[in-house]
Amino acid sequence: MNLNQLEILHLLQETDYNLSKAAQRMNIVQSAASRQLLMLEDEIGTPLFERHGKRLLGPTPLGARILSEVESLNQAKRNIRAISDDYLDVRNGTLHIATTHTQARYFLPQPINKFKERYPAIKIYIEQSSPLNLINLLHQHKADIAVCTERMEADEKLVIKPCYEWHHIAIVPNGHELTQGVITLKRLAGFPILTYSRGFTGRSNIEKAFDKAGILLDITLAAADSDVIKTYVRLGHGVGIVTGMSYEPAFDNDLVAISLKGIIPASTTKFAYLKENYLPHHTRYFIEQMLSVKS
Repeated sequence: MNLNQLEILHLLQETDYNLSKAAQRMNIVQSAASRQLLMLEDEIGTPLFERHGKRLLGPTPLGARILSEVESLNQAKRNIRAISDDYLDVRNGTLHIATTHTQARYFLPQPINKFKERYPAIKIYIEQSSPLNLINLLHQHKADIAVCTERMEADEKLVIKPCYEWHHIAIVPNGHELTQGVITLKRLAGFPILTYSRGFTGRSNIEKAFDKAGILLDITLAAADSDVIKTYVRLGHGVGIVTGMSYEPAFDNDLVAISLKGIIPASTTKFAYLKENYLPHHTRYFIEQMLSVKS
């Protein structure tokens, strides 16, 4: 058994058991990868994969157990590289952030600016996706940190911490009747509501507030992007309910922002990373910058 054979097992997992793709990732021909795999199975004494002809269909029960151990070895390799770079104070490399459009557009610019002042040579990659998929990106080692509001449930493999608290606002065109008088859920419900898609940016708290009050929530347009919601508010399609940080006075002076604090529960944006990952200095510094942002 050697490290090349274990690397083939790891790459087979990542390529959906495609031996040709695994061989390409190792810069060897497929026949060499196949030979290494057969040698490993001969040493162990039983096949590790179900086959249809030469095609691998998936791991046998024993193969699945061995693949889980291989992942532990690869995690150790990742941590060894990170620890070594940290010790040598290597200031290049990458930081992969998985987040939603709202966080990338309105929250992350400030901590990223601070981070780039300290680590100008480190490349930042922002992967925008749905909250549900952000956690998958962590588990697939395609992201170092995930940042979002929804879908951050307890996960024994993750460290999940609160980042900042925020409130929703209602946005309406200048002169709209909601700009006068006290704002209530009942008054809001008198208009078509434009807000976030399910699973995005505190949508669950909006629903909870209306459900608790026994008021029907009539959402006529839902989008993942605050800017899209503001566009359709401008077109007269209804009242927008968005995160407060998405209102930019310099650009949104044709709209009025009405605080919904105390009407809709506060939302908390969180960040997460894998417990087993070693956090380099630069990643810890980035987390510090996120925590220093005032909501």
